[in-house]
Amino acid sequence: MSTETAERDYVLGTHDEEIARLGVQHRVWRARALDAWRRAGIGPGQTVIDVGCGPGYASLDLAELVGPSGRVLALDRSRRFLNALEEARTRRGLTQIEPVELDLDEAQLPAAAADAAWARWVFAFVRRPRALLERVAARLKPGGRIVLHEYFDYRTWRVSPRSAVLEELVSVIMQSWRDTGGEPDIGLDLPRWLTELGFELRSLEPIVHVVSPSSFVWQWPKSFIATGVARLVELGALTPERAGEIHAAYAASETAPNTLLFTPAVLEIIAVRR
Repeated sequence: MSTETAERDYVLGTHDEEIARLGVQHRVWRARALDAWRRAGIGPGQTVIDVGCGPGYASLDLAELVGPSGRVLALDRSRRFLNALEEARTRRGLTQIEPVELDLDEAQLPAAAADAAWARWVFAFVRRPRALLERVAARLKPGGRIVLHEYFDYRTWRVSPRSAVLEELVSVIMQSWRDTGGEPDIGLDLPRWLTELGFELRSLEPIVHVVSPSSFVWQWPKSFIATGVARLVELGALTPERAGEIHAAYAASETAPNTLLFTPAVLEIIAVRR
């Protein structure tokens, strides 16, 4: 697969607006990730695989955790995303980050006896998630940990007062996702697969935020609607007219009194390879 094809095939794109959106997303979820890494025992001198690193926001944080004597293998198939990471790595002097361009659905992972692996909303997008999980497991040493954040019930993304337009958007997103070979609710499968692959499940925690428009968490889905809806129009999943109605409905929810946002349900998994 050429780099140009890989960029085009990314469901949400790899343009500058998407890189910025992923930055907002990481800032919303950063505290959760740091806490999970701490509980998994990720620390100085370790080798960590960042599976599907995107522009590398988590890779940069992991590099700070493992320090100069550690190693972060940052894997992604998007050259644009990896370029963004390489610029940030150089700017911050984090030479322990090793960006690697590869297709997670097809390629063998770099040789490593890793202490840990991390992925957030990656297994939901690949076409053969169990095969990827097997390849990640093979790169972990005995006692190595895997930390995952993946959706298990994407339909919990709703607002109160209820909005039929926004609930329809969630259905469109999920169908578009599946049309490209992904599975939004992959969190329902991962614990079973990990057990079958010889992992011990140390922690399973559901995460759903319920917030008002004043919360920074609100910016996470808002930033998706700002860029993702346009991408759905580009993919032919929405008409421009329906996209306009979605933007109007979300803006109305944001300004309505007593509005609450329920985010898509995420399963946090910490597991140890026996």
